[in-house]
Amino acid sequence: MEFSATTLVFPISLSLSLSLANILPIMGSEMVMVDEVPFPTEITKTSEPLFLIGHGITDIEIHFLQIKYNAIGIYMDKEIVDLLENWKGKKETELSQDDLFFDALVSAPVEKLFRVVVIKEIKGSQYGVQLESSIRDRLAAIDKYEEEEEEALEKLTEFFQTKYFHKDSVITFHFPPSSSTAEISFATKDKDEVKMKVENGNVVEMIQKWYLGGSRAVSPTTVKSLAHNLGELLSK
Repeated sequence: MEFSATTLVFPISLSLSLSLANILPIMGSEMVMVDEVPFPTEITKTSEPLFLIGHGITDIEIHFLQIKYNAIGIYMDKEIVDLLENWKGKKETELSQDDLFFDALVSAPVEKLFRVVVIKEIKGSQYGVQLESSIRDRLAAIDKYEEEEEEALEKLTEFFQTKYFHKDSVITFHFPPSSSTAEISFATKDKDEVKMKVENGNVVEMIQKWYLGGSRAVSPTTVKSLAHNLGELLSK
């Protein structure tokens, strides 16, 4: 099952009045509003600052009514621009339709962080099943869904199974540079942040592709934003 912006996905919206602002240190005070959800333009997870290079939402339209589920912020090390020299001078329209460009984003050995903020409440199990289903289908399509991947996906699904995604909850995906692992964290009001690590490289790759997968990504608005912002950086 493949997801798109017209698929029922998980909720997200961020309020700085919550203690969630402490999940990651915020560098500077500049914010970008993504459908009334503030995202810092710069975040530090480890030692180097990561910059907001793209953002968007996941939504669904029912009887001409738009229902928004989550806001997404994509952060990367600024070195990413140097690794995309093959696309220098390309325009937003070209980049947004070039899946090889987004494959390069996924494979680039730079630190990445995806910050997902809940707008509309849902059960964590719904989010987990959607994520698991998408990753499984992608891996099966390229004949990389083996026992190790199945076990990793089971742990991923279990992590979200008992969670409830209240409005303003935050899901964070952190991908260290030159690593095939990912750290996933979840924080919501009145509860401590919880974390898990995914150590299967194939599953980690497909988690990235769920958000950075070009024509197959879960959020077309995020894809368009990435193409626009990176296109501008590559034109300098």
